[in-house]
Amino acid sequence: MKKIMVAGAGKIGSAIAALLGATRDYSVTVADASPAALASIKAGPRVQRLALDISKPAALRAALAGHYAVLSAAPFHLTTAIAEAAVAEGVHYLDLTEDVASTRRVKELAAAGARTALIPQCGLAPGFVSIVAADLCRRFDSLHSVRMRVGALPQFPSNALNYNLTWSTDGVINEYCEPCEAIVEGVLRQVPPLAEHEEFSLDGVTYEAFNTSGGLGTLCETLQGKVTHLNYKTIRYPGHAAIMKVLLNDLRLRERRHVLKDLLENALPVTLQDVVIVFVTVSGQREGRLMQETYAHKVYSQVVDGVLRSAIQVTTASGICAVLDLLATGKLPARGFVRQEEIALGDFLANRFGRAYAEHAAERAAA
Repeated sequence: MKKIMVAGAGKIGSAIAALLGATRDYSVTVADASPAALASIKAGPRVQRLALDISKPAALRAALAGHYAVLSAAPFHLTTAIAEAAVAEGVHYLDLTEDVASTRRVKELAAAGARTALIPQCGLAPGFVSIVAADLCRRFDSLHSVRMRVGALPQFPSNALNYNLTWSTDGVINEYCEPCEAIVEGVLRQVPPLAEHEEFSLDGVTYEAFNTSGGLGTLCETLQGKVTHLNYKTIRYPGHAAIMKVLLNDLRLRERRHVLKDLLENALPVTLQDVVIVFVTVSGQREGRLMQETYAHKVYSQVVDGVLRSAIQVTTASGICAVLDLLATGKLPARGFVRQEEIALGDFLANRFGRAYAEHAAERAAA
């Protein structure tokens, strides 16, 4: 039985612990500085709780000793500290971060001679969406465009933002504020967040999408020189982006993110009735013709082991658990930096955790 530490006892960390703890393959410990967060975890008796200040390097290293892997579900600003401790202790490292700078640091640690696997961005976006995009790209002789759209939305929006909190507030604000990567006319560029607004319909529902940071993961580097256009946008209901621009730009809350976090967490209720949308379109040349293929999929909140989990909990937690399984069974490299696009979609969807994405496979369509 492999010893696993889950760093962070929030919405996603608690879901990861519950999924892994329900198996007999992993001995799971959840570490968090908050006793209240640890006490609120709904997981089986095999999940251990550890009160630990993750920001203290010495304490973190001591806690990691003897573990097979650490899965970071902590706030993005703590991910590099966890990665550094994992490398120092010879522990495999997986995270969920959308923060570009954090992933850059993880890559540096791998290049410096890490003895174990470092696998960042194992969630939904970045994460599963890159696995899907890479699978579609392999079907073409040459690529023209790769368009990735992902959103975690309330099923029943009831406020002007058309939004409820389903994920990390810090993470949402970060991806709305930081520069975004894209490939435009074959050139790697930085584009502004909340820009390049578009609207589209799926299953009769109208959505908007706009640039946000981090969703591409490492795909820009992987596909540079191979694709003409590559971009990632977050999906929301119409009207959301306009209000966020007022808050972040006109009221200058991007300079006072703690104030915006406080406003959102005290004004927007959490909901477990959400839907995750994954919408990826790739076009390119195949057998002398310009062709297009699209992957469109929705995942709803569901009961897992007797506990109602939101769709974003299910998809994000299932993603990192599936990658851990693939690592543990030898289907991924056991050393160095591992990109999401290196993971075979078939292996992921066949995995016991990855099946959370595969239950409605009929929704996948090729144009």
